[in-house]
Amino acid sequence: MATTTKTAVFLVLLSTFLSASLAFKPDGCNIPSRFWCENKDVALRCGVLDQCKQFEWTDAADKVELALYYESLCPDCQGFITGTLFPNFAKLSSIMNLTLVPYGNAYERRDHDKWIFDCQHGEQECIGNLIETCTIALVGDVNKYFPFINCMEASELKPADAAEKCASKFPVPLENIMNCSKSDYGNELEHKMALKTNALQPPHRYVPWVTINGIHTEAIEKEAESDLVKLICDTYKVSINRV
Repeated sequence: MATTTKTAVFLVLLSTFLSASLAFKPDGCNIPSRFWCENKDVALRCGVLDQCKQFEWTDAADKVELALYYESLCPDCQGFITGTLFPNFAKLSSIMNLTLVPYGNAYERRDHDKWIFDCQHGEQECIGNLIETCTIALVGDVNKYFPFINCMEASELKPADAAEKCASKFPVPLENIMNCSKSDYGNELEHKMALKTNALQPPHRYVPWVTINGIHTEAIEKEAESDLVKLICDTYKVSINRV
């Protein structure tokens, strides 16, 4: 919603709120109503802090940046994605940006002009990582590729078979994705996932590994697994309160 439209909606709602309150004007609020959401101090003095947060400042707070570092055939990763992250994604997507990094505890080595990946759960996991990495790159929109990846993570089939089955349910360019996963381009994309994972500070010791706004602690990890909604909402409220 454009800022001007949001402001207009807010002023209408604010007018209704004031009318219902007998044109209540707190002491010290000697400012025209159009300036009441200028900053937190003014909003407090004019008694409209909650209204400003709800209708006027929703774009002012940065979304929470949640990154999940995982590997495609890790049972704990699959459980977190299908049991916690995906079921809550829709309700959190307005205040959260999600980044998926499929690599995990793999290792890479250079062999002439390509990267060779060794994955914790074997060759099939490397195939799954590559398929999901190519899906992220080619689809681009997390709202479109995450349902497909969640479907793959919930499947007991081999990754290529899971991809084919899930592509029948979710509109992704399967042929392009599979070609990518076997190409030099896909190989380089997976190398970039390796670089992201290996750059973590502190270095990851297990998967799934969750960061919030680039930060990982054991407390963050535990709350992400036990009450993700509370973690994201509490982090977002801190951002709102700093406006």
